[in-house]
Amino acid sequence: MKSDGGSLDNHAELLRYLAETCVRLGLSYAVTGSTATIAYGEPRFTNDIDVVIDLPAEKIDDLVAAFPEPGFYVSATAVRTAVFRRHTFNVIQPMEGLKIDVYVAADSDFDRQRLVRARDLSIAPGSSVRFASAEDVILKKLQAFREGGSDKHLRDIAGVLKVQKQIDKDYVADWAQRLGVAVEWQTVLAQEQV
Repeated sequence: MKSDGGSLDNHAELLRYLAETCVRLGLSYAVTGSTATIAYGEPRFTNDIDVVIDLPAEKIDDLVAAFPEPGFYVSATAVRTAVFRRHTFNVIQPMEGLKIDVYVAADSDFDRQRLVRARDLSIAPGSSVRFASAEDVILKKLQAFREGGSDKHLRDIAGVLKVQKQIDKDYVADWAQRLGVAVEWQTVLAQEQV
């Protein structure tokens, strides 16, 4: 694994490097978004990795240093702003055309819960990465659908429900109510019955 800013081979290598970096820095993290729905559901193309990280201010410089130029681009200012506002920043791998969207964990019951519920999934022999649970991935996709209206989020959820037969639908329904996406969850369930 190259950590000197040299290019990484592909999406899986970037995912592995991200996970190793979080573990080395002692950061709680969980991969979410499309990368997670692909892991739990049906394959589709994505060139970015979404990850939620509990990133304290004292770890900002260490995280930025872990993604050095020229292999990566990350703005230390953007990271500091994201940590302060509990928002998002990007780590870009320009030569590969890949991107990590880092969501700084909010001080919320849901973000604490999804980091605790994260589970290790194998991405290659001898290599595992922490992924948000399938239920928490569905909930974030429901929020994304509510905010942006893109049907790709509903297709991603449908793929997870098709492949994962042990989804805790009571958990999803409870959190969907709390997060204000109960109507969207009912829409997904209705489509699942068709």
